[in-house]
Amino acid sequence: MPAAGARPMDYRRRDRWGLAGWTLLVVVTAMGGILSPPGAWYAALDKPPMTPPDLLFPIAWTLLYGLMIAAAWQVWRRIGLLAGLAVLIPFIAQLGANGLWSILFFQWHRPDLALVDLVVLWALIALTMLRFRRVHPPAAWLLAPYLVWVTYAGYLNIGVILLNGPAPPA
Repeated sequence: MPAAGARPMDYRRRDRWGLAGWTLLVVVTAMGGILSPPGAWYAALDKPPMTPPDLLFPIAWTLLYGLMIAAAWQVWRRIGLLAGLAVLIPFIAQLGANGLWSILFFQWHRPDLALVDLVVLWALIALTMLRFRRVHPPAAWLLAPYLVWVTYAGYLNIGVILLNGPAPPA
């Protein structure tokens, strides 16, 4: 909300820079997945029922990352970065867990460690949603599809472990 004497243009400029910053942070996270493609190892794995076609994953993640950006930006606009650290730190932490999952699963070929990361990721998303809800409820709801997708990813991750073992050979 504009302070007394502040020009509306200052807030538009600040909002644009904030949106760019949250976008950059999420894009850096997405690089974990981009730089860890599934490859031949994943293609050779037995997969659980209801595994979607490979084409669905980049489409889903593009949408989910867009929702994450919108949610964080909306919260940041209302409370700022420094005043909002307690609210925004779980969001930033879940981005780290998100990026780590692809490395653990696709690069290290460790679905077991990726599953542990996924449990942490799920908890961080839930915590983020609770904290976002206090500031701006629609921002929390923007993360609901992400939580559902990560829950589904947990099913797929467990399925890969059950069908192939905790650390299938490369």
